Amino acid sequence: MNTLLPTSIVGSLPKPAWLAEPETLWSPWKLEGAELAEGKRRALSLAADEQLDAGIDIVSDGEQTRQHFVTTFIEHLSGVDFDQRETVRIRDRYDASVPTVVGPVEREQPVFVNDAKALRAQTDRPIKWALPGPMTMIDTLSDRHYGSREKLAWEFATILNQEAKELEAAGVDVIQFDEPAFNVFFDDLKEWGVATLERAAEGLRAETVVHICYGYGIKANNDWKATLGSEWRQYEESFPLLQQSTIDTVSLERHNSRVPVELIELLRGKNVMVGAIDVASDSVETPEEVAATLRSVLPFVDADRLRPSTNCGMAPMAQDVARDKMIALAAGAQIVRAELS
Repeated sequence: MNTLLPTSIVGSLPKPAWLAEPETLWSPWKLEGAELAEGKRRALSLAADEQLDAGIDIVSDGEQTRQHFVTTFIEHLSGVDFDQRETVRIRDRYDASVPTVVGPVEREQPVFVNDAKALRAQTDRPIKWALPGPMTMIDTLSDRHYGSREKLAWEFATILNQEAKELEAAGVDVIQFDEPAFNVFFDDLKEWGVATLERAAEGLRAETVVHICYGYGIKANNDWKATLGSEWRQYEESFPLLQQSTIDTVSLERHNSRVPVELIELLRGKNVMVGAIDVASDSVETPEEVAATLRSVLPFVDADRLRPSTNCGMAPMAQDVARDKMIALAAGAQIVRAELS
């Protein structure tokens, strides 16, 4: 990226009230058929406009065409039965009814490529696309076919690589893999988690990102965070491995978190997307608060590798809150950019 401190959001933005229930995570669609397809595309365009108007440098789709950041991708794969559902524990925090893997998983056609082309046509700024990571995908399913978390993760990694290469060909500049499971399953992370992530990103020329956060600001996540004590040191497990990996950029949660800032030093040499916007609070940060968060990490990440961002997605928020937070993010980054130059 040529811009110093290029800003972006991690992923989701609130959906318009005519498309889905406002301020509700993973809300069902209000439209059907052709109207739904048109509504999703219109919402994508509006989300891009909101980012451009706010001054965001790297524009994303706001996840407007997907109901869930993992299962919407899985819906397009064969070998997964959405009618055969089972209740599983998601990231050891809450129970959810999930689809079941009943046969070999395969990607028979592109999932998000047409949406990415629509976003690419809307702006000449760099664009970013988020995909679920292999470990987080297997944590959001019941498996009745492979019998091995690792084997299924490798299958998903290959499928994700196919999708990522087509997104790159469609003009996507930054491809992000969401891996909140990296903050939970440390043995799997070390044994095969980073390796399957690298397989998903293999051969890409686009900048690759892994996003690891403490989750949306929902009760299950907030309750979990309340058990983590005065310091959140989960990143201590993943950062040394990722620093040695082929992934270009690591996205982390910082503002209003209890992550010790010095842990960022473990990523020295990588690009770092630093969360400077709290997505678990409706309180809108001031530009100076954003700037203070960014200044606090500069001893641990080179300025030309710092990417200001949000802590996580903003789908459950009110639209005006999410908009104002993006404006604050861009303004705060500009304060520090001016100081550095």
